Amino acid sequence: MYVCSCFGITEAQVKQHADGGACTPRQIASACKAGTDCGGCVRRIQALLGRGDCPRRDLVGGRTAPTGAQAGAPAALGATPDVRLSDAA
Repeated sequence: MYVCSCFGITEAQVKQHADGGACTPRQIASACKAGTDCGGCVRRIQALLGRGDCPRRDLVGGRTAPTGAQAGAPAALGATPDVRLSDAA
């Protein structure tokens, strides 16, 4: 059965990508484009992926991905980092 009619992606293909490590609709989209056109299939993809079968989603390349201030993001929404021209070399 087709999940994504825009790109002709089937349930079997989504499950195959999930078995290969794709744990989120965004990762499925990166693997096969499903969900990137009209978006009508994203909820079905989420349902096929289920919950709890995926390794920790904050792991990137075998190490924990930085978040918040660790990633260099401003501490609060709307805040801008204090950068001077002499700092940006």
